[in-house]
Amino acid sequence: MILMDGKATAGTIKEELAEHIAKLREQGVVPGLGTILVGEDPGSRVYVDAKHRDCKEVGVRSLRVELPEDATTEDVLAAVRHFNEAPAVTGFIVQLPLPPQCDTDAIVEAIAPEKDVDGLHPINVGRLAGSSTGDLPSPIACTPRGIVELGERHGVIWDGAVVCVIGQGKTAGRPLSVLLTHEKINSTVISCHIGTRDLKSHTKRADVVVAAAGVAGLVTPDMVKPGAAVFDVGVTREVGEDGTSKLKGDVDVGVRDVAGYFSPNPGGVGPMTRATLLLNVVEAAERQLQ
Repeated sequence: MILMDGKATAGTIKEELAEHIAKLREQGVVPGLGTILVGEDPGSRVYVDAKHRDCKEVGVRSLRVELPEDATTEDVLAAVRHFNEAPAVTGFIVQLPLPPQCDTDAIVEAIAPEKDVDGLHPINVGRLAGSSTGDLPSPIACTPRGIVELGERHGVIWDGAVVCVIGQGKTAGRPLSVLLTHEKINSTVISCHIGTRDLKSHTKRADVVVAAAGVAGLVTPDMVKPGAAVFDVGVTREVGEDGTSKLKGDVDVGVRDVAGYFSPNPGGVGPMTRATLLLNVVEAAERQLQ
């Protein structure tokens, strides 16, 4: 079994990006990432802080706006407008999930598409869905891009592969299912979701299984074809009897004994999502020179 180490691979991507960023700086372009964080969700806080550390590591300028838990939709929209208009911000993200009083769709739609480095704006999603040939549109949602990149760098052959994607979330499963059918990737996709019957019958015939449902231990060894590539993407936070919480992936640990390639959780797709965010930021900066 080949362990697909997302942390090490992300480190390699950051080294490559540092060279691109140095060349951009020579041409007077400094990539800049903005983040908007609402509230004090621990997971979101950790993730945003990590993004800013990544930026410092590779030479990307980073700016942040932090709003209280009771921030309104208009409060967040004001921050979005600020970054839309800020020359120093090449691209930015609104950290999700937002508190329930905020209109997430309206906020995402307010992001200038050319600065949407999460790849979640309806225009960018539509460009991906509407193109099956030629060059891949940019930006592409970070988690799907990270999954494909992680697999390619470890020898997973996407071209012609049957890929079972479990889960149809906006940030992972749904955009991944679309991305994989583009001729540059050229996979055959089985898209599974909450209404899928007999999930095992689909996973068992797949060359690649991507579990992004957020259901702990959903994929067990008997559901995986021997030698298949398995990406554990979904995360569930379980609280034990002692009150401590632990993150659980969608894939049972025993799958490692069956799979030919395995992306663990944590340590697999998570670091790649952050690395591909940087890729999107740098590519947005490069487009300024075109």
